[in-house]
Amino acid sequence: MYGKEKDTDKDPDHTDPGFISFFSKLPAKSPETGTLRLFYRNASDPFYAAYGPDASFIAQHVYHTNSVIKYLGTGGRSAGLPSVTLKTSVAHMLLRDALTIKQLRVEIWVPEAGQGKKAVKFRLDKEASPGNLQAVEDLLFANSDLGSAPIVMAIKLATGPLTESTSKTKLKSVGVAFADTTSRELGVSDFVDNELFSNLESLVIQLSVKEAIIPTGTASGNTDRDVDLNKLKAVLDRCGVVVTERKPSEFTVKNLAHDLPRLLKGTTASTTSVDPSAAISQLSLPTAPSALSALIIYLSLLSDPTNHGMYTIKTHDLAQYMKLDASALRALNLVEVPNKMVHRFFPSLPNMLNKSQTANQNTTLFGVLNKCKTAQGSRLLGTWLKQPLVNLHEILASISLASADGVSDTRQNLVEIFTADTNSRRTLQDDYLKAMPDLHRICKRFLKSVATLEDVVRVYQVVLKLPGMIETLVQTELTDQNISLVDEIYLKDMKECATSLEKYGEMVEQTIDLKELDNHNYVIKPEYDPRLQDLAEKLTQVRDGLDEEHRKTGEDLALELDKKLHLENNQVYGYCFRLTKNDAKNLPSKRYTELGTTKQGVFFTTACLKQHAEDYKELSAKYARTQSNVVKDIIEIAATYAPVLETLNTRLAHLDVILSFAHVSVNGQYVKPVVEARGSSRLVLQEARHPCLELQDGISFIPNDVEMIKAGPNMGGKSTYIRQVGVVALMAQIGCFVPCTSAQMPVFDSILCRVGAGDSQLKGVSTFMAEMLETATILRTATKDSLIIIDELGRGTSTYDGFGLAWAISEHIASQIHAFCLFATHFHELTSLDQQIPHVKNLHVVAHVSETRGASREQDIALLYKVEPGVSDQSFGIHVAELANFPEDVVKVYPDQKFDPEVIEAGLVAMETFFKNWSSKRQDSSEDVDMEGGTTIESQINELKGCLEELRPAIENNAWLQSVIKAL
Repeated sequence: MYGKEKDTDKDPDHTDPGFISFFSKLPAKSPETGTLRLFYRNASDPFYAAYGPDASFIAQHVYHTNSVIKYLGTGGRSAGLPSVTLKTSVAHMLLRDALTIKQLRVEIWVPEAGQGKKAVKFRLDKEASPGNLQAVEDLLFANSDLGSAPIVMAIKLATGPLTESTSKTKLKSVGVAFADTTSRELGVSDFVDNELFSNLESLVIQLSVKEAIIPTGTASGNTDRDVDLNKLKAVLDRCGVVVTERKPSEFTVKNLAHDLPRLLKGTTASTTSVDPSAAISQLSLPTAPSALSALIIYLSLLSDPTNHGMYTIKTHDLAQYMKLDASALRALNLVEVPNKMVHRFFPSLPNMLNKSQTANQNTTLFGVLNKCKTAQGSRLLGTWLKQPLVNLHEILASISLASADGVSDTRQNLVEIFTADTNSRRTLQDDYLKAMPDLHRICKRFLKSVATLEDVVRVYQVVLKLPGMIETLVQTELTDQNISLVDEIYLKDMKECATSLEKYGEMVEQTIDLKELDNHNYVIKPEYDPRLQDLAEKLTQVRDGLDEEHRKTGEDLALELDKKLHLENNQVYGYCFRLTKNDAKNLPSKRYTELGTTKQGVFFTTACLKQHAEDYKELSAKYARTQSNVVKDIIEIAATYAPVLETLNTRLAHLDVILSFAHVSVNGQYVKPVVEARGSSRLVLQEARHPCLELQDGISFIPNDVEMIKAGPNMGGKSTYIRQVGVVALMAQIGCFVPCTSAQMPVFDSILCRVGAGDSQLKGVSTFMAEMLETATILRTATKDSLIIIDELGRGTSTYDGFGLAWAISEHIASQIHAFCLFATHFHELTSLDQQIPHVKNLHVVAHVSETRGASREQDIALLYKVEPGVSDQSFGIHVAELANFPEDVVKVYPDQKFDPEVIEAGLVAMETFFKNWSSKRQDSSEDVDMEGGTTIESQINELKGCLEELRPAIENNAWLQSVIKAL
């Protein structure tokens, strides 16, 4: 009976049309919103339910079967409302992946007050989006780490006439504001951009923006503003950013001067009452404050009192980091690029819970380099990969300069220290960092008063580990210069944090029962509070009474305790006895009261046990209420340590990434690159390797020295070769060692890529248009200090047009921009560019063709993946087609017979003569027209025959020509 009741409890059987009517009146979801809507049902065993299209989606992509769908109402499968239920754990996993992987919005609805498990009316309780996780952060991410910070950005395009640059390119003024609600940081930036929004695209990549807030367009859709917004949406879509449109009225600075000081640390009404812009310089920017106002409204920051006085604000300088665009992100395989939000019912949408796409971590540079032991270290690594340094001193060894995160960056020297001292590196990683929690997350929970004693204990465990970590750093093998370096970057702050946290450790030891931690119980010491002490003594007496009643009942029934007669604290009945059904057959009904029967057995009680159980329940509830007040006080005290913990968290994250770089460098045999100032003319990589490809199973990577590349066989490794140069340059500028035997390179201000021939027909963008958009961005953005990587340009249109574009673009880069450029192409004619521009160099990928197998005279091709100087002297398309097992009648253009080069050359001359003669006769006979106004077919055939007769002696004397005619 109990099992049936439980099943019924989870059955959303709303034959009552009330819920179906309510559901039908909910706001419609357009395909562009990408919203997943779940309903929480607070039954005895809580669960979630989804209805309509959401139910069908969950059935297909979570359960992989439609058999889980139930149809509510009287219409059945044909007209009923589809319904699916999910356990709480499965629903939370689904929502987490929807927000972080699929970049969908989510809604959680709960029953209106006073409605039970059969509720028919619900209210919207929580909303979240990829850039705004505040409402669900504690619900969905309490026991899981965020892979990356959820950055949301608001964008405002300046109104007024467009600015004309000296190059006649229309420029636009852009103001942006962005927020990281996890670390409580605000940022703004104002800059001038071109009509392709290249700078904005770089900023979006640098910040790993998840969601963008933009003003809605005008009703007419014909204004310049709407055109700009459409271009803006295209850029954001290319970067995989979810777009949220808000009313233009929210992009005003009317109340910003009053609202912003309430959020920021160190600003008060007195400091900003006269002129807020004097105390907050960001308010004086021309356009960004409008975006900041919209951002604060969208995130509802002011409505949460725990945000007041807790945020910091900074001005982001786009030029302080290397510029990367979406193409570079994909071409260099920096991180796992999330699938752009698509319509939930698009047939090719993969399972939201399927993690196979990230199973092989070595497919991205982040996966290769991420040997971090902490969540905060992994997040910082992701930030560094998208924000390579362009300041040479920060990359190398200047302690005087500070990076954006407040830590003096001397990354390569630090990596060198820990590559040399393996013992210290392993000890720090395995014994200390591995045990470090995400202190950013815990601090935020402290400040929001939603932390638990477990959070308090996790910080206490950090306090215990910190002295050992400091000692390990002190004992690291260091030179005199490196001692100052490590002390400045790590030890100085860590020692201060350790001193400040000593009182924290004492508080925990005085208040929390540490002996209970082995049982995973987080409780206050009873002796800490007299009220708890009194309640604990009473609970002990009650537990003794329960044990005594257990003993007496065992003696009365002549049953062995805990083997036959069980005393249990049941979720439904409280403390009671349990017997198997066989043992309970002769249970005296007068002395014992049966409570229920399930598969586990028969539950029963006695009058004495019932009284003890009620006393225990009442005392436990009272103890929990009393303890909760003490816990609240402890968490309030712990929250005062938030600034110290934030500082420590920053140092731990930085150390974690440096140790990860050192670990990878040692195991991957990477070397410290020689990085020179901008403008250096040397880019020399000896035996360079691609860090991702060399780790793939079954790959024996062929290292190559780096030169410019122009032509070679397809599949020969050109794409890998040119991309690995970009990856190596980026690794050097984030401070990591590189996969070479030696490396010397300048600092690049940007890496710009045009790789692959992809299209997006659903968005109306052809392969050729995608090529041209990406190439236009390169030409508009590149400087002499850029690194340009172009693979296969001009293949999206006709051969003649494609070659013309490829020539013009490569010539412009070489003669006007003067940037380092690696240009891979199959247009063999393009190799003659080196005859016009001396600094253009041709290289090719080597392939070896051998003739073996005796009389069959078959050919074998070996792709050597080795780059050599010069131009490829032959085409290998037929050989590659044979390797791919094309049908013989497709690839067999010529007979197996071989010809001397002189015979082939003579045949080519004869063919050229034939076509010239025929063309000349066609021009001479242009006046020979029929009465219809065109040349007669007979005259054309006669001309062709005449030319062929003139060529007949050459054909008869040339075996190669005969074989060509036969093949045709």
